[in-house]
Amino acid sequence: MSIPRFWREQHNRYNLIGTRCTTCDKYFYPPREFCPICRRDGHVIEHQFKGTGTVITFSIIRSASDQFNDLTPYVIAIIELDEGTRLTSQVICDIDEAYLGMRVKQVFRRLGEDGESGPIFYGTKFVPA
Repeated sequence: MSIPRFWREQHNRYNLIGTRCTTCDKYFYPPREFCPICRRDGHVIEHQFKGTGTVITFSIIRSASDQFNDLTPYVIAIIELDEGTRLTSQVICDIDEAYLGMRVKQVFRRLGEDGESGPIFYGTKFVPA
């Protein structure tokens, strides 16, 4: 299987799909095979996140590697989704607009490409809600 095809077939990569333990009602992203709280007693199922949340903390990246240099300055944040789990993602907004507690929503955006003529890959970023 080719590398681009492998990533295209990872349905949770493009859809913000994680897991939920039906025993303790905790949510996890990225997906987990078993609940770290309930262990073997937990029953984990797939969960499609709503894609909305709150910025818990953020940083403004002003100096980045060559791959991301064209994007600087940009906002990277830890976002707590409404279901309670947290993840790190870029927030697409003016750097002066970012603040703690800002409501955000998921969007599907280009993340980068593998070289000048390589495959383009996409994923989840967030914008102000």
